[in-house]
Parts: sequence; C-alpha cells; structure tokens
Amino acid sequence: MAPIRDTFLLQEKGRFLNRPTKTGNRAPDKFFVHIPTEMARDGLVPFREGDEISVKVDAMHRRLILEPI
Repeated sequence: MAPIRDTFLLQEKGRFLNRPTKTGNRAPDKFFVHIPTEMARDGLVPFREGDEISVKVDAMHRRLILEPI
C-alpha cells in the first residue's frame, strides 16, 4: 500500500509502565502506556485526556494498536 500524500508519521520514544496501586492489603498491577507530552499535545494525535480508547494486540506484528472509540 502506498503512503497517503500529505500525511505525517509522528514518532517518539514512550514506555510501557507497571504502577502497582495499594488497595487495602493488596497491590494489584496497573499498566500504563506513557506518551511523551510533545506528541500527546500535537493536533494529529486522535486522543484527548479522558477519552475512551480501544486497545488491540497484533500478535503477528508484535504491536499494540490504540484507536478512539
């Protein structure tokens, strides 16, 4: 598939983080994907703070796909 003209690829380094949260006597895992501020504030990013997103795993290509709901 040829790239669409006048489109941009935003690329930055982020992180996949585990931040266990203590709840009573337990500390269940809570995972986050960190997106750098400069990228998150770019107008091309289809998400805003608080938006619900669909999270898919493409096992064949070893990638995580985030899409707006």
